[in-house]
Amino acid sequence: MLSYPSRVEESASRMAELHPPVEPYEHGMLDVGDGNRVYWESCGNPAGKPALVLHGGPGSGAGPFWRRLFDPAAYRIVLLDQRGCGRSTPDAADPSTSLDANTTPHLIADIELLRRHLGIGEWLVLGGSWGVTLALAYAEQHPERVSELVLFSVTNTTRREVEWVTRDMGRIFPEEWARFRDTVPEGERDGSLVDAYARMLADPDPAVRERAAREWCRWEDVHVSTHPGYRPDPRFEDPDFRLRFARLVTHYWRHAGFLADGALLRDAGKLAGIPGVLIHGRLDISGPPDVAWRLAQVWRDADLVLIGEEGHGLSGDATTEAVLAATDRFRPVDIP
Repeated sequence: MLSYPSRVEESASRMAELHPPVEPYEHGMLDVGDGNRVYWESCGNPAGKPALVLHGGPGSGAGPFWRRLFDPAAYRIVLLDQRGCGRSTPDAADPSTSLDANTTPHLIADIELLRRHLGIGEWLVLGGSWGVTLALAYAEQHPERVSELVLFSVTNTTRREVEWVTRDMGRIFPEEWARFRDTVPEGERDGSLVDAYARMLADPDPAVRERAAREWCRWEDVHVSTHPGYRPDPRFEDPDFRLRFARLVTHYWRHAGFLADGALLRDAGKLAGIPGVLIHGRLDISGPPDVAWRLAQVWRDADLVLIGEEGHGLSGDATTEAVLAATDRFRPVDIP
């Protein structure tokens, strides 16, 4: 399979001064049940402060760039590829791979299994985009296991957010959205576009699946292109990545992240006592800043950082530097 850098890697690595590259000192495949094995790796200082990375998508995978958001002398940096993506198996790019055992409760259980496997008591959790939704769901279920949260491009994956991305953003990009809508059968265009795409991605005809994956990822590229200097995501050139990504995103979005709608905000009181930083670009229109703002009103231990002139992901210097400042802020005073 072809390998491409992620959108955050393309944008951030050429601007902000990241921590130096590091290689894993250990890695493995963890059997999490249901026929799934998730890839994990540990980098940095084995005696350092544990930190977990939760990638976006769902389905993006955790590339080497994520390691560079932490001081490797201070942190024990743990990355994992969530079920069905990256180096985890089975691969969601294979249309025969069932997604029935790929839900948010499954991912939370995987995180806890990995934590116990690595002998970690608690860890800082860093997440971006979908990784924010997963980090919040994990922290609200296991607050005693989370020392801090560093979250950028804040999402809750509510039904309203999904509708906003897949329909309301058409008011910003009307021509591109019309193409996105018109890819699905005419009789389904006024209903849930996520459901329609999920059905196409499960079609027995590979040409139908490929067209759905291509057009889904084309729209993904469009609706996050609101900031200066935006560049298309090179990963979408890979047909395997497109199918994997589109299958997993539509699977999670059509089920509103497998969470009771609005639950993350309602249960944010469970985060009391956990320090956090919420970082969001004001030009992240597809993920409106009010999601982060509303969370910060409930979670009083979190600092909200809104970045002007920047969009989704680590789209510029200021957002990237805010993430680096947050992980530096939570570094241990005495580094082993």
